Amino acid sequence: MLREFSLQSLFMGLLTAFVGFASSFAVVLHGLTGVGATEAQAASGLMALSISMGLCAIVLSVATRLPVSIAWSTPGAALLASSGVVAGGFNAAVGGFLVCAVLIVIAGLWKPLGRMVAAIPAALANAMLAGVLIGLCFAPVKAIAFNPLFGLPIVLAFVVVGSINRLFAVPAALAAFVLVLIFGVDIPPEALAKFSGTLLPQAEFISPVFNLEALVSIALPLFIVTMASQNIPGIAVLQVNGYEPKPGPLFAVTGVFSLLSAPFGGHAVNLAAITAAMCAGSDAHPDPARRYWSAIVAGVTYVIFGLLAASVTAFVGLAPPILIQAVAGLALIAAFAGSAMAAFKEPDSREAAAVTFLVTASGVSFAGISGAFWGLLAGGLMLGLAQFTRRWKR
Repeated sequence: MLREFSLQSLFMGLLTAFVGFASSFAVVLHGLTGVGATEAQAASGLMALSISMGLCAIVLSVATRLPVSIAWSTPGAALLASSGVVAGGFNAAVGGFLVCAVLIVIAGLWKPLGRMVAAIPAALANAMLAGVLIGLCFAPVKAIAFNPLFGLPIVLAFVVVGSINRLFAVPAALAAFVLVLIFGVDIPPEALAKFSGTLLPQAEFISPVFNLEALVSIALPLFIVTMASQNIPGIAVLQVNGYEPKPGPLFAVTGVFSLLSAPFGGHAVNLAAITAAMCAGSDAHPDPARRYWSAIVAGVTYVIFGLLAASVTAFVGLAPPILIQAVAGLALIAAFAGSAMAAFKEPDSREAAAVTFLVTASGVSFAGISGAFWGLLAGGLMLGLAQFTRRWKR
């Protein structure tokens, strides 16, 4: 095994971990605080997710000798940001995370559930995701309105670097955020003292609370988004690069690691889609049989990043919240564009997708249940009615 290690895989693994962490940790922090996590609980969740996805990548890549990249559920974190605090607070959200993890395990081991997820119309799943993402995608514009001297450098860094290399667009925006924070934001001395006290890892156990509202508002939408937007595309990326993984066991293992991270505030880990292409492609190594080392290196690096999560969270907390939301929104623009295009591509399902998108994007909760669930339900009823009407006319 060690004979198959290469410097090329080492570099690609380090790059994968950096891009995966830097491009979306802001989304994770915003999502966790959006469902009621304190700063310490959000830091714990970020740490748990980073360590879990790192260990999961190592275990799966070593066991299968495939470049299995693992990520946290970025669309799932965006979903949390739009869901709001449910009854029972963050403890109930953690209960929802646990239920979601169990569902992922079952989907991997029990084929009927996996087929049910796959049977959800792609147009509606993408419309729900687009509705979830659009709120965060407004954040860069709001950051400029809040303070052009703070917001414009972040957006310009994203645009300029992205026009040269899209891979580094979000890390460039993050670098601009750091510079704005250092040179533009007045940081009180007591805040710096607080930051210095976060250099050691700090895990926080959150006792889960289970209730119907968290199940419907968090667990079920999080499960659907994670499976449809991350796990299934992750398998597709491996297949495109010539690998033939068995989806069920991979899904189940990601569910197990999600289960381990949930009590410490982690919402879900899953197969990666974007970073999976980096580890599975020829840039990782000319020989496909040796590319799994890039995923192992990425996993080790994620664990290291996880141990620094408390410091990252404390540093980010020194800035006005709208600025880190702007970085998160920039990180989700490509995902929003892709999901919106897929949602409205087919004429037969376009109206149902529009209903799903609008109800979800409204952010309105009914009976304490978030718009994501109602959007999917409304779109499903609209699509079913349209299909029934077409059959009846025949």
